[in-house]
Amino acid sequence: MDLAITPLPGGFGARVETDLARTTGAAASRALTDALHRHRVLVLPDQHLNHADLLAAASLFGKVDTATERRYTVPGFPGLTVVSNIHQDGTPIGIYDGDQEEEWHADNSFKPQLTAATLLYSVITPGEGGATRFADATRAYADLPDDRRARADGLSAVHSVQHLATRQADAASGHSSTQVGTLARLPEVTHPLAPVHPATGARALLLGSMVIPRVEGLSEADGRMLLADLLAHTTGPDYLYTHRWKQGDMVVWDNLAVLHTASPCDSSRHPRLLVRAAVHQPTRCLGTPDGGIPAESPASGSNRH
Repeated sequence: MDLAITPLPGGFGARVETDLARTTGAAASRALTDALHRHRVLVLPDQHLNHADLLAAASLFGKVDTATERRYTVPGFPGLTVVSNIHQDGTPIGIYDGDQEEEWHADNSFKPQLTAATLLYSVITPGEGGATRFADATRAYADLPDDRRARADGLSAVHSVQHLATRQADAASGHSSTQVGTLARLPEVTHPLAPVHPATGARALLLGSMVIPRVEGLSEADGRMLLADLLAHTTGPDYLYTHRWKQGDMVVWDNLAVLHTASPCDSSRHPRLLVRAAVHQPTRCLGTPDGGIPAESPASGSNRH
């Protein structure tokens, strides 16, 4: 299947012209997944999707993760989660961590199995604010000096939903979508600081501004300093794409290759509602029938994108 793909300026991301409600089958799945691995963020504008369409679109990228926070799961559609700053009777109708929420992260890094890709579909778009920013953690890793890459390769970090909840509440006057609920008691997990992507062979920095309490083998102070340094590098202007939402936008990102964060949005003036799906993905390598790493992969040392 041929897709109309236009790379975005800035070195990663691409706009894809296709109607996801009519895009089905193995060929479409291969084309979209390969495009995702190559570009890391896909923007698919002008979609008109119901909940069943959204689940079908997510399944093109892998197996839908149905272990979601039940409070915000769309009734009858396990795997779909509401993300919103809209309140009813004083209670948010979806995941909401305050109007000033800014938290760089990879989705669900506090789970043992990392999410492969996330899909986010805009239903109600704010007139101001509420953009989603992406950081190219793959190219940021590739651009590190050799000694800093080698150090990251040898380290692992602890990811904790409890730590995340505490930090979110501290930053948002007590608001935290993860503080109570079905995911709040997940035990701590450990992931490499720079895991290898199972499909592309490229490494990316797996960081989080609130979810990581410590780096294994380092003192608390040294771990904090290293994480802050790597996050500042990864979220620098050379590695950023900011998506300003329009109604009907679908954005899909490779959760093993990029970090992301919401941007501040005034909930009293600008309602925001999106629906999210996360998937686990088969480990099929991009672009090469023998499973090798493509010539332009950051894992090969190239910085061409």
